[in-house]
Amino acid sequence: MSLFQDTYRTLASRSEGVFKDKGSKFIAYAFPMSDETQVKDFLSETKALHPKARHHCWAFRLSPARTVFRVNDDGEPSGSAGRPILNMLLSQDVTNVFVVVVRYFGGTLLGVPGLINAYKTATKEALEVGEIIEKTVNDIYSLRFDYLLMNDVMRIVKEEDLHLLKQDFDNQCQIEFELRQTQVNQVVGKFEKLEGIILNYLRTL
Repeated sequence: MSLFQDTYRTLASRSEGVFKDKGSKFIAYAFPMSDETQVKDFLSETKALHPKARHHCWAFRLSPARTVFRVNDDGEPSGSAGRPILNMLLSQDVTNVFVVVVRYFGGTLLGVPGLINAYKTATKEALEVGEIIEKTVNDIYSLRFDYLLMNDVMRIVKEEDLHLLKQDFDNQCQIEFELRQTQVNQVVGKFEKLEGIILNYLRTL
């Protein structure tokens, strides 16, 4: 088994879960996400669906390395909402996922233990309904080269079955391609043997 893990688990598409306790209703919406800028849109969309809900508590976990996360209790007692949502993302080992749980208050206080259970269970329901898939961790590279090198470059693209994201073929050509991290050394090594190319790492997906 390799020490390097180049796969991660995430949601294939949006999903919902519901939990009820003592008249309060908790509706969880789970979204696949790729970057933190999407949080505002997900929240706006959810608040538009539930403008009269008392709380919209949320958490997300981001990046294939699973190192980026945030939580928000949105007025619930500290640690009773956002953290339980995040803990469920951790226990299900999913990343690049945003979950917001909408609460309609039923008139009876649940206490912190009751809230923790409610937000955790609603999140669990949403994740269990959703389809969890495994994705590979991929690096994006750009490659610039003279047109005369076209055949050599495209031969490597074909040999390694690279997924091209962009291509611009003129006197000076440029391609962007996606590369699974376990392939990086092998593929980059092949390209670097060509004279006169400029290879740049752009980002990781």
